[in-house]
Amino acid sequence: MKRIIDTTLLGAAALFFMAVLAAAAPAYSFEGPLQVRSQFPLFMHADASGLESARTNDAVAVGFSYSSVYLNRQSVEWNVLLDLEMAVLDLQYRKVVAPGLELGIRVPVINFNGGFMDGFLDDFHKTFDLPDYSRSERPRNEFAYEVSKNGQRVIKGTSGGAGLGDVRLSVKKLLLSGDPAVSISAGLELPTGDAHKGYGNGSLDADLAVMVDKQWGPRLMAYFNAGIIFPGDVRAEQRIELKEFFYAAGGLEYLLTSDLGLLAQATFQTSPYPKTGVGMIDRAGFLGVFGIRYTKAKDSIELSMTEDLNTAGANDFTLHMAYKRRF
Repeated sequence: MKRIIDTTLLGAAALFFMAVLAAAAPAYSFEGPLQVRSQFPLFMHADASGLESARTNDAVAVGFSYSSVYLNRQSVEWNVLLDLEMAVLDLQYRKVVAPGLELGIRVPVINFNGGFMDGFLDDFHKTFDLPDYSRSERPRNEFAYEVSKNGQRVIKGTSGGAGLGDVRLSVKKLLLSGDPAVSISAGLELPTGDAHKGYGNGSLDADLAVMVDKQWGPRLMAYFNAGIIFPGDVRAEQRIELKEFFYAAGGLEYLLTSDLGLLAQATFQTSPYPKTGVGMIDRAGFLGVFGIRYTKAKDSIELSMTEDLNTAGANDFTLHMAYKRRF
């Protein structure tokens, strides 16, 4: 009897000790993937994909991205010259309007410019003996955004100033709220950007996606999205028929502390363009994103860098920062 009593007391003491430790441990809160998406100029206006959490939330976010882009290629039909830097200001708002139902809006403001980084990039490529894809043959920091087909111009971007991009409306429905969490989403991208200047495609775009969140222990969350996008045609100086394309994206969020997290993401996306003969447009793009996020109460700040992993359908690199506040 004494052994039973001692065992019971020991078990009770162990449970009490574990409860004290749990109460003393910091509470970890996952904020979701980094708020980035593909910003390759020729794909950006076709409802380019990003990575999102399956969970719904009330939040407002402001993001700023700065990218370097270089593509100078010709084929039998196409001539594409992109030598520019671009800044994008993204304004986002999400609202849970019913249990498990979220509505959202994203408003991008875009600036194309000649930039200031050509000298640094040229020195970097020479120092490490890396290919520069003929970038050094062009004048430094000289702007170019020209796309033509069969000798007739399709798009001619302008340097300086800013223009409204294509505004995206979205709806997300949470199907499973446990672990894993599963949602479906749909979006419409409105033709609010000037297609002739490369800010939009001049047509309505639509997308459908499945989203999954899976937690692994108290500090690690995995995110996965897969979807299909139905872009409208490019209606600029020529009409170019785009085709539906697919994407898959995944990411990990690891919490070093209750306030500080490390994130890594990857996105695979096929091309929305018909066969152009320009490999950097025809091949599927593969992006890698690495970043850090600081969270305090309902506010978070994130910094990240996006790299072109296979030299297709992507900017050379993109630096990104964002602020988000949950309600």
